[in-house]
Amino acid sequence: MRTLRFYMASVSGEMTEFLLPEEVHRHAVQVLRLKSGARISLFDGQGQEFMVELIQVEKRQSSVRLIEPVAVDNESPLSITLLQGISRGERMDFAIQKAVELGVKRIVPVVTERCSVQLNGERAQKRLKHWQGIIISACEQSGRAWLPELSPVTDLPSLLEQHDDEMKLTLAPSSVQQFSTLQAAKSLSLLIGPEGGLSDQEEQLANNNGFTSVQFGPRILRTETAALAALSVVQTLWGDMG
Repeated sequence: MRTLRFYMASVSGEMTEFLLPEEVHRHAVQVLRLKSGARISLFDGQGQEFMVELIQVEKRQSSVRLIEPVAVDNESPLSITLLQGISRGERMDFAIQKAVELGVKRIVPVVTERCSVQLNGERAQKRLKHWQGIIISACEQSGRAWLPELSPVTDLPSLLEQHDDEMKLTLAPSSVQQFSTLQAAKSLSLLIGPEGGLSDQEEQLANNNGFTSVQFGPRILRTETAALAALSVVQTLWGDMG
């Protein structure tokens, strides 16, 4: 049976017996109905993970005993930053979830000309909190002990000036450049447009800032499908899925 995993930022090897955070207690005890003696894993989002045992379970809180550290070595040698054009609701959630499962190191929500969602101020902060929860859940499910970084919502022109990864790519149906002809890299920024894609001006702006446009098959993909498929390709070519 697969060990249940939960994120706890403060967990460390110096702890012996301690209370679970409220949200972990709620999920483990109230939702999953775990009892005393059950073992779960807690990870800190910075690469450390520990096996713990439930020793006291109550309605409002539960305590655990640290058993042993857990070795986790499943981070990709390819450092990927996903620059994801913001799309509506579940599409953005899906893209973020699958990006975490596929091993990205950083996710940047990007405002582009064709974004159908306007995020600023308090609304942007609420969405970032929501997306952070998706990242945590995806790490719990996929076995990752490192939480990918979630950057603030950024407009495309400002974003393009900030990235100096070894390889910078964006998808463009009109390009003749293919993934298979590119040289291997250790770090990569992947720019994915929102619903409707990037405008011609945005694609040109990306090219002017060192991004290579690559062709990605004869079919038009949804934004969330494009992210999943492109990440799978680069991880297969230069990461840890080949």
